[in-house]
Amino acid sequence: MKILYYLKHAFLETIPRFLFDFRKRSLEKTYTSHNYWIQSRVSYYCKLDSNFALNNEFTKVSDYRRKGYTSYYFDLKEFLHYFPKSYRFNYYFGDETHIESAPTLFKARPIEGDNVNSVLFKLDKRRHFRFVEDLLSFSDKKDAAVFRGAVTQPHRIRFMQEMFNHPLVDAGQSNNSDEHPGWQKPFMSVEEQLQYKFLICLEGNDVASNLKWAMSSNSVVVTPKMKFETWFMEGTLQAGVHYIEVEDDWSDFEEKIQFYIDNPLEAEKIVKNAHDYIAPFKDEKLEQLVCIKTLERYFELSGQLEKK
Repeated sequence: MKILYYLKHAFLETIPRFLFDFRKRSLEKTYTSHNYWIQSRVSYYCKLDSNFALNNEFTKVSDYRRKGYTSYYFDLKEFLHYFPKSYRFNYYFGDETHIESAPTLFKARPIEGDNVNSVLFKLDKRRHFRFVEDLLSFSDKKDAAVFRGAVTQPHRIRFMQEMFNHPLVDAGQSNNSDEHPGWQKPFMSVEEQLQYKFLICLEGNDVASNLKWAMSSNSVVVTPKMKFETWFMEGTLQAGVHYIEVEDDWSDFEEKIQFYIDNPLEAEKIVKNAHDYIAPFKDEKLEQLVCIKTLERYFELSGQLEKK
């Protein structure tokens, strides 16, 4: 798969610019009826409502080079092909959520506070935007929740301290730990995790990397209130509608999980809502157009592209 990934991006380098223009027009024609929805997403990713000035720290498209973060680099480069090489932009790669002083392309940003200068783009998508075909119905799954993942951040450590021995949770740490060796458990595949009715999604340095595939399953996501968001627009997800929200100290976990075990139809409503939310993100051509339009808006506001 990695070879195909690199071959795809090598091929994109050989395509003349006018073919990218043709592709863009074709996508716009295909999704004419989606214009309002596309613009609402673009406005969410790029919250800027006024023009901004460029400075010497902005990178020219022609000078954009790979410096680590390979997936980030290619995920952005794929759509820079649609714009002139003289255009300039600011970007920041990695699991970082600080706010820059100038409008900057980021993978993630804080949901609350002044986050206008963080313009969200679809980065590291091979890791984050994975979906599953779940063959098990909610009713056929185990009456318990599951978690597997690295436990290094304080909020994940707190989760393990509170929930590791809970009878309704199968929790396991994937990284080595001298401090809590008992928390370590063998690797559990996605297919194995799908045996459980509830999937615990914990934010890491930014968002939970398993959130997208978990919401595409027939299980229900369980998480404390989310603090960060990405291209997936986590800030628009609603507790009790798309997922089960628990307190940061997990004090209400058992009460809420037992409610949905006793009321499976309510859980299945959440599963359906989650699937409905996921659906547009699974339309690859639509996703491509939204990516193009987001960069287009960024370049408009920087005064490099005339507004249409």
